[in-house]
Amino acid sequence: MRITGISTHVVGTPWRNLTYVQVHTDEGITGVGETRMLGHTDALIGYLREAEANHILGSDPFAVEDLVRRMKYGDYGRAGEIVMSGIAVIEMACWDIKGKALGVPVWQLLGGKVTDKVKAYANGWYTTERTPEAYHKAAQGVMERGYKALKIDPFGTGHFELDHEQSLYAVSLIEAVRDAIGPDAELMLEMHGRFSPATAVRLAHELAPFKPAWLEEPCPPENLKALEKVAAKVDIPVATGERIHDRIEFRELFDSQAVDIIQPDVGHIGGIWETRKLAATAETHYMLVAPHNVGGSVLTAASLQVGFTSPNFKILEHFNDFADAEIKKVVKGAPEVVDGYFHLSDAPGLGVELDVDAAAEFPQQQARFDLWAEGWEQRKPKGTK
Repeated sequence: MRITGISTHVVGTPWRNLTYVQVHTDEGITGVGETRMLGHTDALIGYLREAEANHILGSDPFAVEDLVRRMKYGDYGRAGEIVMSGIAVIEMACWDIKGKALGVPVWQLLGGKVTDKVKAYANGWYTTERTPEAYHKAAQGVMERGYKALKIDPFGTGHFELDHEQSLYAVSLIEAVRDAIGPDAELMLEMHGRFSPATAVRLAHELAPFKPAWLEEPCPPENLKALEKVAAKVDIPVATGERIHDRIEFRELFDSQAVDIIQPDVGHIGGIWETRKLAATAETHYMLVAPHNVGGSVLTAASLQVGFTSPNFKILEHFNDFADAEIKKVVKGAPEVVDGYFHLSDAPGLGVELDVDAAAEFPQQQARFDLWAEGWEQRKPKGTK
């Protein structure tokens, strides 16, 4: 079997463009991959056009390791976010092809299942007025849908510091959410790399009574010493990793022991097998894995292949029940959350198919997501209704 070409399809919303890539073969089997780029969608498509000619055409989709190696190192330049995301979508599609050709799900090819279900946590649910009352109601809605975990960034446009008044308001939002979801549901606290170590530590202590499940990206990700400073002064588990695009770059993070949960994005770190390798390394450091997942249903399905096969997999993020949920219709067989969990599927490959006609109903947009802009949490950029 050989790859005869690729086709790209961008599904657009005001705040995110999702790039789907189909990989076609001479035996008529087509695989699909997905990633979500932040402001770099056209760059990704441009890279894939070159990579198709240089590396992909004529390749054996079963030889996933070889194709990834050639795409990563064959152009000599150091692979960054765009290249690793391009590798990811092609890699996912190759696993999909392989599973379909053999008639087995991808998780079976990765060593088999270690669990029948993967816990989900909701994100994108607080696209409402930023008040304790509105957040209380929205959080109740999440629980009514069966979720047992959710994540929130309550810090507005906070950057480096957060003054006393803003801090009290953030606390009031978290207090309302915890009251809405009860004592047993997991509440993930997102900081989006906003703060100085001192501010992050102070806020963590102020929010500790509400039992956050983790403290995510408390300070910008470039400075590992700053993260170590936070980890040494808080009792809440620390999570990070969504903005690391090569599993090799996790080495210093592992060595530092400054993190309890790693959050690679399967769509940015080279795909399914690269993430599974990273999960195995995390296991040797007694760290959990909870992938960043702001994509649609294909990226969710790909992330679940890692989840079903990794003993140290904690939970998977899910936006698509809340933020522009209508895009789920572009994927047939989209994974669904039932009673707070994604459940094992025996469907071959990734178990999903891209509906090209449905995807065409959501053309690419000038998607914008600015975490420093007032009202960012509503995911309605300026100029949109």
